[in-house]
Amino acid sequence: MTYKVLHIGAGGFGERWCDTFLPPNVADGTIEVVGLVDIDAKALEISRKHLGLKAEQCFTSAAQAFQMVDADFCTIVIPPALHEGIVDLALARGMHILSEKPIADTMEASVRIAEKVRKSGLNMGVTMSHRFDQDKSTLRALVSADTIGRINTVSCRFAGDFRLYDSWGRFRHEMMHPMLIEGAVHHLDIMADLAGAPCTSIYARTWKPEWADYKGDTDAIVLMDFANGAHGVYEGSSAQATGLNDWAFEYVRVEGESGTAILDHREIEVFRRYPMRLRQASRQGKGQQVSLLPGKKWQNALLIEQFCQWLDGGPPMSTSVWENLQSVALVFSAIESVRLGQPVKVQEFLQSYREGASIE
Repeated sequence: MTYKVLHIGAGGFGERWCDTFLPPNVADGTIEVVGLVDIDAKALEISRKHLGLKAEQCFTSAAQAFQMVDADFCTIVIPPALHEGIVDLALARGMHILSEKPIADTMEASVRIAEKVRKSGLNMGVTMSHRFDQDKSTLRALVSADTIGRINTVSCRFAGDFRLYDSWGRFRHEMMHPMLIEGAVHHLDIMADLAGAPCTSIYARTWKPEWADYKGDTDAIVLMDFANGAHGVYEGSSAQATGLNDWAFEYVRVEGESGTAILDHREIEVFRRYPMRLRQASRQGKGQQVSLLPGKKWQNALLIEQFCQWLDGGPPMSTSVWENLQSVALVFSAIESVRLGQPVKVQEFLQSYREGASIE
């Protein structure tokens, strides 16, 4: 079945959806884009051309678009603070939803959205694009196959040079916690996925160096404990001097009982322990190189396909709105840890919001 899609958000990363993620799924008949929305007429026109839409299929008002367009689901690629309003419009029209991360800009709103969707009986997925990139998917498959044994630690470093205003999208420079909400939301999600268990405790410190043109903190160090005994260390910066580990070129290291797997700049290598040796030493660049998994679709293009398979009656996607609450809880419990100056128990933090959720 080909699903009809109303796409919300044509500018910024929304344009990336229109020129990179949606077209492969249009080409193979998975979806048909039947409407496009953005408040910026210029961005709307650029993305209209990417998708080959008619002018009458484009809207500067989301409310008008939902009234006039018949679609099976909508895709949401706008700032997180605006997500809930679009979700409400979609649910009122009986549309399923596929949204960019995070679910919303607060833990309360994220839980409220998940509860609204549950009561509606409709499906909602969240696009955690980096977890489903080709390199991270390869690393996940390697770790899941027990190649390096039981997991001990997962480490991740993101170091991007987005220190100048508007270099990372204007709204991020105006946020209180841009690194945690817009950056670590991906990286902590990847770390929990690689650890193979929910996060139980998180301790975060954030700050902003003088040279970073932001209102909020651009740098973070996060310590994580997982339910299976694994531990995590995250280092993130959007104000690093040289972009050493920029978007999609992060450094990730997974330490296991019998080996180490390293992902660095999209290249993966494995080091194995030789049990007959008393001790051994290794060096990055000297391990066994691992080829990336083959595939035609990755990141959000793949997640669009998985969402449609879910609508076809397949199993819920692993980033359904209910599962994704774990990822959102990582971010907002980290923010709470920054506020308190101490570790936060993640599952208790999430449960407190679930118990207090109100959609009246």
